[in-house]
Amino acid sequence: MPNNRVPLIRTIAMPADTNPAGDIFGGWLMAHMDLAGSSLAIERARTRVVTAAVEAMSFLLPVLVGDEVSFYGEVLSTGRTSMKVKIEAWRRRREAGQEFKVTEATFTFVAIGKDGKPQPLPDLS
Repeated sequence: MPNNRVPLIRTIAMPADTNPAGDIFGGWLMAHMDLAGSSLAIERARTRVVTAAVEAMSFLLPVLVGDEVSFYGEVLSTGRTSMKVKIEAWRRRREAGQEFKVTEATFTFVAIGKDGKPQPLPDLS
């Protein structure tokens, strides 16, 4: 486990999530990364957030059916209404103990108010 962190999401890759080659779709990973990142962003923003951008996602290793996939994240920076959140995806064969990083990306989330417009992030002090 990276740095003894607790995953934001942990799930099992299933056959329905595969491409014709039998590997897990990259889009499946990205969707789970977006969910994990939004969870962290909502906690920081204390309101609804939307995904505004995703930066450079590289697939390092395939994810196979039956792999346990864990998604870890951290807030890298904040602006007035937005934040950058780094998300890493790690896989583990369920019968083995070692985890391997499969991808990472930086997501930009924007806090949204009840009126549907960007809202300033709350002051943490």
